[in-house]
Amino acid sequence: MSSNFIRATRIAASIRSTAFTQSRRSFSITSRIMAAQTVDSDFISKITAAEKLITNKDDPVQGGPTAQAQSHAGQQLTSQVIHDITMGERKISGSEKPIQGGPTSIAQSILTQISKSANSASQGSSASGVLDSSTISKITEKEKELTGQDGPVPGGPTAKAQQHAGENISSQSLHDITEGEKKVTGGERVKGGPTAAAQSELGKSRS
Repeated sequence: MSSNFIRATRIAASIRSTAFTQSRRSFSITSRIMAAQTVDSDFISKITAAEKLITNKDDPVQGGPTAQAQSHAGQQLTSQVIHDITMGERKISGSEKPIQGGPTSIAQSILTQISKSANSASQGSSASGVLDSSTISKITEKEKELTGQDGPVPGGPTAKAQQHAGENISSQSLHDITEGEKKVTGGERVKGGPTAAAQSELGKSRS
C-alpha cells in the first residue's frame, strides 16, 4: 500500500495538471455532457486516463475503474456507477479513499455538473432557506456521490444537517455540515459537495 501512496504522491503534479486541463475542457463541452448523461466512450476514456495516472500501465486493470465503467456502458450516470468505479479504484490504489484527480474524482465531477444543471432547471427559486426534508435530501445525494454508499455515514454531512432539521440555514449549520463533509472526504471540502448544496439552497432563498 505504501508504494502505491508514494507513486500517487509522485504523480500528484501530473494529476493536478490533468484535472485542470479537464476542467477547462469541460467548460466548453458542458452542453454535450448534460445532453448525454450516459456512460459513453468519452466518459470511459476519461476514467481510463485517470486510471493510467495511478497504475502507470498502458492497459486498464481487470476489475479496475475502467472495467467497472465499461460494465455500465450505455447506462445513465448514477451514484451506483460512481460506487462501482470507486470499488475499482480501491483495487488498483490500495487506498480506501479516492485519489484526487483519479477515476472516482473525475466521475463525481461529471455527475455533479449534471446534477447542478438539473437542479437549477427544475427548482428555480423554490428553495426555502430551511434545513427541511428537501434540502437534507439534496445533501444526502451529494454525500452518496462522495462515498459511493447507499446511505449516510454516521457523523457525516447528512447526520450533521439532521441535527439542525427545521432550522434556518445558518453559519453554524453550514459549519457543522462542512465538518461532516470533511469526515467523509478525508479532510477536504469538495466543490459541488454537501456544503455547497446547502449554501446553494440558502442563496436561492435570498434571491
